[in-house]
Amino acid sequence: MSLALAAAAVVNLVVGAIVGLCGVAGFLLPMFYVGSLSMGVAESLALSFAAFIVSGVLGSISYRKAGNLDIPFGIRLSVGSLAGALLGVKLNLIIPEAQVKVILYLVVLLSGISILLRKDKKSSSEPGGHEGAKKEKGLLGNLPLTLLLGFVTGIICSLSGAGGPVLVMPLLVVLGMPIRTAVGVALFNSIFIGIPAAVGYLTQCDIGAVLPFLAAALVSHGIGVFYGSRMAVKVNQTLLKRGVAVFSILLSIGKLTGIM
Repeated sequence: MSLALAAAAVVNLVVGAIVGLCGVAGFLLPMFYVGSLSMGVAESLALSFAAFIVSGVLGSISYRKAGNLDIPFGIRLSVGSLAGALLGVKLNLIIPEAQVKVILYLVVLLSGISILLRKDKKSSSEPGGHEGAKKEKGLLGNLPLTLLLGFVTGIICSLSGAGGPVLVMPLLVVLGMPIRTAVGVALFNSIFIGIPAAVGYLTQCDIGAVLPFLAAALVSHGIGVFYGSRMAVKVNQTLLKRGVAVFSILLSIGKLTGIM
């Protein structure tokens, strides 16, 4: 128990630091709990989403201070996500645990691939700020589209254990939002996915058994995000994201094929 608790604290610290550095990697937490600690899906997702709330709050504050968080749009998106997250939890409890694990591994695999593909798109899309702003008004200014986007991504994230930014951020960029603003909005949005998901999954857990892991995860993840965000300007984020992506792809393939 003490060894597993220490491992959970270390992994949350490392993943939190990577989230603070580049905004992605939270989706690795449920993989760790399910794959390395052999926890049930409900316990794994409860602990993961609780950590996502912490990283969402700290990340939102940081991006807000930097002027890279569109709160009005984030609220509209998160209204849809809140409803979607509730439905995602219900679907997770209906689907057999073995199938949920496969969904989790597939989401991690696709997340890793999307990070690799998004690298090139990121560098080429930065200069088009004026054009991106126009596109944002046309597509992201549409309330029904925004609510639908939040609802669908909320379902997928809460069902599979994806943190939010790795799924929401690239979609916002495709729809025309500037990249840094998209990361800020995605982190803000992850709070509203994380709260109903964490509460929903915790109701399915033995609280006494999960509580020590929850405390260790929240504290260490928060410390990691805080210091990671402070070091972000000193680290090659492209290289870091590439490493996270390759690790995620190899890990998920190993789980899906039964090698690991």
